[in-house]
Amino acid sequence: MPRRLGVRVATTTVVANMVGVGVFTTAGFQAAHLADPLTMILTWVGGGVIALCGAAVYAELATMMPNAGGDYVYLRTAFHPALGFASGWISLTAGFSAPIAAASLAFGQYLVRVFPSSDVDARWIAVALITAAAVLHGYDTVVGGRVQAAFTIGKVAIIVGFIAAGLLFGKGSWSHFVTRRGELEGLPVLDFATSLMYVSFAYSGWNAATYVAGEISNPKKTLPWALLGGTAIVMLLYVLLNVVFIYAAPPSELAGVLEVGDLAARRLFGEATGRALSMAIAIALVSSVSSMVMAGPRVYAAMAEDRALPQFLSRRSARGVPVNAIVTQAVLASCLVGLWNPDELIRHVGFGLALFSALTVASVFVMRRRVGAADGAYRTPGYPATPMLFILLSGGIATAQLTSAVSSRPRELVLTVGTFVVGAFVFALWRRAPVKSGPGRC
Repeated sequence: MPRRLGVRVATTTVVANMVGVGVFTTAGFQAAHLADPLTMILTWVGGGVIALCGAAVYAELATMMPNAGGDYVYLRTAFHPALGFASGWISLTAGFSAPIAAASLAFGQYLVRVFPSSDVDARWIAVALITAAAVLHGYDTVVGGRVQAAFTIGKVAIIVGFIAAGLLFGKGSWSHFVTRRGELEGLPVLDFATSLMYVSFAYSGWNAATYVAGEISNPKKTLPWALLGGTAIVMLLYVLLNVVFIYAAPPSELAGVLEVGDLAARRLFGEATGRALSMAIAIALVSSVSSMVMAGPRVYAAMAEDRALPQFLSRRSARGVPVNAIVTQAVLASCLVGLWNPDELIRHVGFGLALFSALTVASVFVMRRRVGAADGAYRTPGYPATPMLFILLSGGIATAQLTSAVSSRPRELVLTVGTFVVGAFVFALWRRAPVKSGPGRC
């Protein structure tokens, strides 16, 4: 594939993948587990540190293997094709399709809140958004990338404006940040870890540029800038945005609320202005859906080129777009819209992302011993402490998520286990096909 995507598109792909349904919805789920406002903010700082550690390691892996596919390519090359396939399968079923469904659902629900008299179901709005994004990115990579960059710049401008207006002119209260007696006493470790899982889901997407690495120009310079720069920008926005949310309403009122952005906007500015800002937040979610629709199919196409998935997913249009993979992802995401609610989708995604991100980061130890440093390759700062910290924290999040599912969420456990079982069946079905060694094609 020609390398036609520059640092602007690569960075905006990272930012757009990260800033989406997570930060505009998970604060409500998080507040249901953590009553203390300062602890909530601390988890957003901690989640940003985890994401930066992961981005630093992925930058090194991406400059070693600048091919489309991300985790799939790194795990297959460092460990075994089966592990690479498992990662790609989770990307198809959870890493992209489920977040696309969750973000689209949130978009629909925000619109319904803005136009309460409308009789249109939020799920139909979600499916329409997924379809539109698939059509856009199925047409041309460069055109889709430029539209994506424009949407992302607009989304960041909306968030910065919301933060500034909320803190300067909003009718909030700093008293919402006061820790009340007893709120920190007896805080269960599982509740804290579950809250951090929601935060980690909101930060997911920091590795998005690696999925389109095969189409990025000058990847050894572009990818580190995109991964680390995009993640740092989002970390700052997330911390400030959650400060605004709590400034608008205390955690006790945010708890369990899906549209926390809508609630905060109405509390800060009143019904009329709040409705307009909620509409802006809904538009911002379009960028998130668009970016995931753009990135995910590159993984499935790379797997299909290696005969790890049905070959029809690798077929590209005359413009080089993996159209079949885009359509498949859109259909799966649309099905998930009708089957599960956003909270279940987020929890399902959280376990798989934490597990395979930790495994992928661990592959840097293998690749350094195997191939050393390539000419001009990026090197992870603070190695080996940086990857070890990421592995420990991500492993803890995955363990907490699985423990919660086993103890109290049987539907979620069945969904997670079922995804892996179906994936194993698909891999067994296709393993007779030859698998190329070395980095995947782009």
